[in-house]
Amino acid sequence: MQYRRLGKTNLMVSEIGFGGEWLERHNYEECKAVIDRADELGINILDVWMPEPNVRSNIGKALAGRRDRWFIQGHIGSTWQNEQYTRTRDVDKCREAFEDLLTRLQTDYIDLGMIHFIDKESDWEAAINGPFMEYVQELKKKGTIRHIGMSTHNPVMAKRAVEAGFVEMMLFSINPAYDMLPPTDDLDTYFAEELGEGVGGIEPTRAELYKLCEQNDVGLTVMKGFAGGRLFDAKRSPFGVALTPVQCIHYCLTRPAVASIMVGYDTPDHVEQAAAYETATAEEKDYAAVLAKAPRNTFGQGECTYCGHCKPCPAEIDIAMVNKYYDLATMQEEVPASIKEHYLGLEHNAKDCIGCKSCESRCPFGVKIAERMVRTAELFK
Repeated sequence: MQYRRLGKTNLMVSEIGFGGEWLERHNYEECKAVIDRADELGINILDVWMPEPNVRSNIGKALAGRRDRWFIQGHIGSTWQNEQYTRTRDVDKCREAFEDLLTRLQTDYIDLGMIHFIDKESDWEAAINGPFMEYVQELKKKGTIRHIGMSTHNPVMAKRAVEAGFVEMMLFSINPAYDMLPPTDDLDTYFAEELGEGVGGIEPTRAELYKLCEQNDVGLTVMKGFAGGRLFDAKRSPFGVALTPVQCIHYCLTRPAVASIMVGYDTPDHVEQAAAYETATAEEKDYAAVLAKAPRNTFGQGECTYCGHCKPCPAEIDIAMVNKYYDLATMQEEVPASIKEHYLGLEHNAKDCIGCKSCESRCPFGVKIAERMVRTAELFK
C-alpha cells in the first residue's frame, strides 16, 4: 500500500481508503471481516458519516484494539433523529450525535472532524457564522478532533472553504463524469485527441479548485469515485464506454491535492479488488486511452454528464445536481436515505420544473431533461 500526505494535516494516509456507508447493510461479523481485510492490506483511513447507531457500534467493536492504526473522518452535523439521518446545525443535536459517535467507536478523539455537507451558500452561513462553528473550534481546542475538515459536492463552496483558511482537508466528489466539460459543442471533435494526465478538459471551476487546494496545502479525500458503479457499465456511463475500478481510482489519484479515495466495500473481496490498484500495470491504470475510444458521434447521447450547459433555468433548478442525485438513486434497488436528504436539501428541485425545455435546446447530449424532471419528482416524492 502506498501512503500520501493529507495536506497540512501531515497525516500519512493510504491512497486506497474506506468509505464506511455500505457497512450499514451488514451485521457485526460481516463488518469485522471487511475491516479486518482492509487492515491487513494497509488501508488506514475510514470515513464514518453515518449516524445510524448499529453501524457505528459495529465499526467501533471491529476497531477495538487497533484504533491507533486508523485515521477516522467523523462528521459533525450528521445526526440520527426519529430513526433517520438528519443534517442539522443545531449545536445541541450535533453535540449529542458527535458524543454518540465517540462512544460507539470506543474512542476519545476523531482525527478528522468533518463539517458535514456544505453545498450551498446558505449551508455555509448556517455552519460558519454561528454557534455550530464555535462548537467545532471547541472540539479542536480540546483535542477531541485533531484536524478540521469539510465535506462538499460543490466546487464553489469548496473553494470558499480553502480561501477561508481554517479547513485543513476536504472530502469532495470526484470522477471523470463529474469533472469533464466538453471544450466544444462539436461532438465529432470532442475526443479528437487523447485526454492528458493534467487538468485540461476538466470543468474550469473544478480545475481551479484542485490547483487552489494544492497551492494552499489542503488535502483531498474522494467520495463518489465510481459514480455508484455507473462508470463500469458502457450502457450507463455518460462516455459510452466502460471504465474499470482501477482506472477510476487512477483518475482520482491523479488529481492535484488528492491523497486518498474512499471506496465502499460490501465484502473482503471488494477490498481486494480496490487494493489491486497497488499492483496494477500502467496499461491497466490508463483511463485516457479508454475515454479516447468513446463513440465520437454518440458520446453521451441521452445521458447527463453534469456539464452545466443547460443553465440558466428560469425556475433556478440546479439541473446537473438534480440529475446527479437521480442517477445515484436509481443505481440501487432502494433510494438511499442520504441521497434523498441531499436531494431534498436543494433549494429548487425537480418538482419546480415548469416544462419550458429551454434547457434541452442547450444540452449538447440530447438529454430529455423535462422528462427526467418528471421522473425525478415522482421518485423522490
